[in-house]
Amino acid sequence: MSAIAFFDLDRTLIAINSAYAWVRHERRAGRVGFRDTMRAVVWFGMYRMGRAQLDDVVRKAVLGLEGQCASSFAERTQSFWDSEVEATVRPGAYAALERHRTAGDRLVLLTASSRQLGRAAAEHLGLDGVLSNVFVEEDGLFTGMAREPICYGDGKVLHAEAYAQRHGVELSDCTFYTDSFTDRAALEAVGVPVCIDPDPRLERLARARGWKIEDWGPA
Repeated sequence: MSAIAFFDLDRTLIAINSAYAWVRHERRAGRVGFRDTMRAVVWFGMYRMGRAQLDDVVRKAVLGLEGQCASSFAERTQSFWDSEVEATVRPGAYAALERHRTAGDRLVLLTASSRQLGRAAAEHLGLDGVLSNVFVEEDGLFTGMAREPICYGDGKVLHAEAYAQRHGVELSDCTFYTDSFTDRAALEAVGVPVCIDPDPRLERLARARGWKIEDWGPA
């Protein structure tokens, strides 16, 4: 029975925060106005200062997609990946993926990003699964709702547990790679937590817990 290696996306497999890059991308294309751009900046600022949970940010952001064509969004997301994200995949990410692939492990993305971006990443990196946020659709249009539980914090653990159970694997036999303290619950849930260029809070926690810290280099 193979194990599972779970990977965060932003600042782990890739060197950037894709949410910030997406807002800039949509702003340049004229699809996001100044007010919405500033609102996004405020939301992410509050999140980074610990005054807002990312799951709330996701729900508010998805509201702005209400009525939009899902297939058009998927095409724009693939274009965004191709033009602005793919080149930011870290060298160490490729090496880690190949190491687990050689060992026969399943490679699974575990991210708060959209399913559309997750699929683009998975196709490029040869991943076996994507656990991410899903935007609810009706008749090909977004409803403005995200499928619960949001894939963030404790929600990531729920998604990882369900996936592992479907494949007959215990989380204690799994690995999770991330850069963020906000993924503490998922790191604590797996048998092999690995911190990739961790943020200051995660670095302190990793050193206190004796968790492995790796530098995967810039893109």
